Amino acid sequence: MSQSVSFSQAENMGRDFRYVDMNSLMAELDQFKKKTARLSLLNELHARLAGAVDLPSMIEAFSVWLMPLMQHDLVAYHNPDRKRSYMYSSCHGPDRQRIFQLAEKLFDSQPQNVDHGWYDEDFYVQNWHLGSMDSSGLVLVLRQSKVIDAEEVALINQALEVLREPLQRALDYEDLFVIARRDTLTGLANRRVFEERIGPLMDNSKRHHHPLTISCMDLDHFKQVNDNLGHAEGDRVLIKVADTFKGMVRSSDLLVRMGGDEFFLVLPETNLKSAKVLAERLCKAIDDLAIYSAPGQKLGVSIGLSQWQPDMTIEDWLQDTDELLYQAKDNGRSQVCL
Repeated sequence: MSQSVSFSQAENMGRDFRYVDMNSLMAELDQFKKKTARLSLLNELHARLAGAVDLPSMIEAFSVWLMPLMQHDLVAYHNPDRKRSYMYSSCHGPDRQRIFQLAEKLFDSQPQNVDHGWYDEDFYVQNWHLGSMDSSGLVLVLRQSKVIDAEEVALINQALEVLREPLQRALDYEDLFVIARRDTLTGLANRRVFEERIGPLMDNSKRHHHPLTISCMDLDHFKQVNDNLGHAEGDRVLIKVADTFKGMVRSSDLLVRMGGDEFFLVLPETNLKSAKVLAERLCKAIDDLAIYSAPGQKLGVSIGLSQWQPDMTIEDWLQDTDELLYQAKDNGRSQVCL
């Protein structure tokens, strides 16, 4: 049988080949354009994250970047192992509060190491696990019917690869920030925190005409605890005292271990009369610990109490309070002087 091909047949085959080849080339070009566009988007995310140094700014930057690409109501990060959470929502008013409440419920009820989507109330929720970062997870909450499609899932998967390292860095930075401002023995705020916050607290008191009172507290007979019972026991006593104080103050108060057995308690929106009631309760609480370093030498706390006045410098205020503290010691210890 003849295998010859006519000239016209060969010409048609060539046209078909060129047609198929051109289609393939156009498809590859289209894929290249999509990859280039995707890389451009991810580079934009890189740039946004570069300006974020903590968890809140990191999650906000991610949500702002994502919004034009995929409409959403909330981006939330939750890490139960590191006890860190942050939620960012574009909603306002009651809707915002409702979405936050839903996210908090999901944090408690949903496993963080499973990637999946589900409906909850009238929201569609998608959860991504961030792999090696303990049990951390990123949760997206979308309104009903806004299910994430496969292309959006692919985009977010790539974006999370970009987010993972800066987010880890932000968490490590925050850990160092907290450590640098905590007393290593008691876990209370340290002198650095006091020095950072006292100025703004005074400014706020002056601006809003709210009272501001400071309590300077020094333990009585603590030296004898160290001398007679040892420094290890002294450390345990300091921890017990700090825990006692912590259990009796408000979250808005600033409780600081200044060093050794000296503590400061700054009481915003608290006048001298109210502060005296609390200070006397603190004295009694330390007395009730019934810690003795020797017969007749019971641990106590002497307290100097002073309300800030707008014409006072921080140095004058602390000097006055320190003098009141030592007056309390001279008067017999384990008491309040104001």
